[in-house]
Amino acid sequence: MNAPEQLPVGFSRSMRLREMLQSNRLEFLMEAHNGMSARIAKEAGFKAIWGSGLSISAQFGVRDNNEASWTQVVDNLEFMADASDLPILLDGDTGYGNFNNVRRLVKKLEQRGIAGVCIEDKQFPKTNSFINGEAQPLADMDEFCGKIKAGKDSQSDPNFSIVARVEALIAGWGMEEALKRAEAYRQAGADAILIHSKLSKPDEILTFAREWAGRGPLVIVPTKYYSTPTDAFRQAGISCVIWANHLIRGAVSAMQAIAKEIHDSETLVNVEDRIASVNEIFRLQDADEYSAAENIYLSAANEKRSAVVLAASRGAGLEALTEERPKVMLPVAGKPLLRHLVEAFKKESINDITVVGGYRADAIDKGGIRLVVNEQHASTGELASLACAAAHLNGDTVISYGDLLFRSYILRDLVDSDSDFCVVVDSSQTPQAGEAGTDFAYCSTADDRALFGQKVWLESVAGAGQGIDTGRAPQGRWMGLINVRAGARERLLATLAELQKRPDFGKLDMAALLNALIAAGEKVEVQYVHGHWRGVNDLDDFRRAGDFAHGQSPIGSEGIDGTETARD
Repeated sequence: MNAPEQLPVGFSRSMRLREMLQSNRLEFLMEAHNGMSARIAKEAGFKAIWGSGLSISAQFGVRDNNEASWTQVVDNLEFMADASDLPILLDGDTGYGNFNNVRRLVKKLEQRGIAGVCIEDKQFPKTNSFINGEAQPLADMDEFCGKIKAGKDSQSDPNFSIVARVEALIAGWGMEEALKRAEAYRQAGADAILIHSKLSKPDEILTFAREWAGRGPLVIVPTKYYSTPTDAFRQAGISCVIWANHLIRGAVSAMQAIAKEIHDSETLVNVEDRIASVNEIFRLQDADEYSAAENIYLSAANEKRSAVVLAASRGAGLEALTEERPKVMLPVAGKPLLRHLVEAFKKESINDITVVGGYRADAIDKGGIRLVVNEQHASTGELASLACAAAHLNGDTVISYGDLLFRSYILRDLVDSDSDFCVVVDSSQTPQAGEAGTDFAYCSTADDRALFGQKVWLESVAGAGQGIDTGRAPQGRWMGLINVRAGARERLLATLAELQKRPDFGKLDMAALLNALIAAGEKVEVQYVHGHWRGVNDLDDFRRAGDFAHGQSPIGSEGIDGTETARD
C-alpha cells in the first residue's frame, strides 16, 4: 500500500479515516458509545473512534440484535460527532436491511459528518458474533457485494469509507471461504476488509493476513486474542486495530461497584473521593465554553446578574434565638430569612448568589447559594464581609443586608435602574427627636411624587458611630439594598480597596462605602419607597416579620386575611 503523508486535524474526518486505513503505520480506533465517551477517547490521544454496535445498544439498555433502530443509532452518532472532531467509523451491523437501506444509511451518515461505516456479511436482523456464532447464517456473497456497490454509488463524499466485515471464520466456514469473500468484497469496492475471529489466539488472523498479502487495508478486532503483542500485528501488515468495547465495559464495572457500595453503606462517604468530580463532568461537557459564549451573545436584558448577601452577624438583641444559628436562619412564616431573600433574587433572574457568613456559618442552608465565610466576623463589620465576596461580584450586582423582607417591586425597580449605583431609601422612616441611629439618608430632594421621572441623588448616609446632622433632616432611611452596574464594578472595588488602607477598616459599615463613593464623585441614584419592607434587628422586629411575610403570600393562600403591617 502506498501511504500518503499523515493528514493534519484540519482535513475532513473522512479524509483522516481514509489516511489511517491506507497508512503503512499500524493505527488504532477506540470504541465510544455516546458524546461523553467520544470526548474521553479524543482526550486520551486516539485519532479515530469505533462506533460500536454492541456498546451503543448496551448504553440504550437493549440487546445487540438490531433492537435499537438505525435512526436511533444515527441520532446517537450525531451527539458523538458534536462532542469530538475525531473521525468515526460506525459499526453498521448488516447495513440494517438490503441494498436500499445501505444507500440511505450512507447518505444519513454523511449528513452527520460520520467518516465511514463497517457492514458485516450476516443476515438482518443480526446477532452479536460472540453469541453462538457458528449457528448464525451468512449473507449470500453476491447480495452482500451488491450492498457494498450500492453504498459506494450513493456516497457524495469520495473519502467516505465502507469497510466490509468478513464473518466466515466466526461462523465456522473456514479460511478459504473467508479469503474468497474478502476478495469479492474488495472487488465490489470495499475500502478495507475487517477480518473477525473469536479464538483466544491470533492464529486465524495472522494466517489470513499472510494469505491476504496486502491486497487492501486490513482491520482487526482483538477482543478475544487481546494478549497478543501488538508488534505481531505490525509485522503481519495489519492496517488498523479496533479496541471494540472497552469503554462501555469499564463504565459498567465501575457503575456496578459504585451502586453496590452506596446501596450497602447508605452513604456517599466511601465513594466520593474515588469517582470523577462534578466539575470534571462540567469540563467534559464544555461548560466553560458556554459561559464564555454567554458574554458574547446574550442580550443586555439577559446579562448575568449576581447578589451578595451580608449575613455574618449573630444579631444583637436576638441572642435568645441564635444560640445554634445565625440571624439569617431564623424562621419567618415557615422558612428562614435567607430563603425569603434567595427566592426574591431568583424571581428577578439573579441566580448567582453569594452569602457571606460568619457566626455559625456551618448552620447556613447552602441550597442555591455560594457560601463564603468572614473568619474575623466577631471583630469586623460589614465592609470586611463584603471584601470576602469581592471576587463574586459578577455582572450587575445587588448587595443586600441579610435580614431584609420586602415587596417584590422594590427589587424589580432597583435592578431596572440604569444608574451605575442605585440605593433604596424609605421616606416613611425619619428619626424622632433626639434619636440616634444608622443608615439615615440625606438626598438631593425629598420624596415628592409630583417629581415623577426626575432622578434623586444620595448625598450621604449616617453610618455607625455618627450622629444625625442637626443642621438638616434626613429624607429617609437606606434599607440596605444597593445595585451596582457591571460597568461600575471596578470603581466600587477600587473604592473598597482604598478604604481597606484605613486602620479602622475592620469597623466600617456599608454607609462608609456609600459615602466614599460619593466623595470620589460617583452619582448614587435614590429610589424612594414608603414602607413595604422590614428589617429584623431585634425581638420586636422578629415578631412583626412573620405578619409581614404572610402578607406577601399569594392571594388565596391559607391564613391570608388581606391586612398589612403598620409599615405597609
